[in-house]
Amino acid sequence: MTNTDQQKPTAHQDTTSRAKSAASSASEEVKERAQDVAGKVSHEATRQADKAKGALAGEVKDVASALRTAADEMRDGSPQERTFSQIADGLADASEAMRNKDLGEVVGTLNDFARRNPLAFLGGAALLGFAATRFAKASGSRPSQPANPSLAGMSGPAAADPLQSPAPVTTAKGTSA
Repeated sequence: MTNTDQQKPTAHQDTTSRAKSAASSASEEVKERAQDVAGKVSHEATRQADKAKGALAGEVKDVASALRTAADEMRDGSPQERTFSQIADGLADASEAMRNKDLGEVVGTLNDFARRNPLAFLGGAALLGFAATRFAKASGSRPSQPANPSLAGMSGPAAADPLQSPAPVTTAKGTSA
């Protein structure tokens, strides 16, 4: 064999080895970047969940406070007063638990509360639903206001701008007045 024939397998092996090394290096780099992105996404999701959890805990606390105020205005010892107080206490506990625990623990706490106090849980859920609906309606877009605020709520010809000329009135003979 000639010297060139002996070099061909070695050159081919060298090229293959370099290609494998480059592919392995690229694979490791992609894996590291994917792990970095996954970590950032996980961190951001956790941050957003904590932010939402804090906002929800604040809303629950506000509902509990409103229920406690309503219970205070009722006759002492009445069934309504006791029920409102029980729901308010349960919601206050749930709010505090939400603030101090991670999301998995919050779900477990709410499940335990629902098992121990089904009436309070259902009442609180209904009140939170009403509060969420009011919040959504309040933060929704407002309908556009008429150009002349004194005409708000009016429709038809009466709502037309009074500064515009009125439409001609046609008499029975078909002539304009």
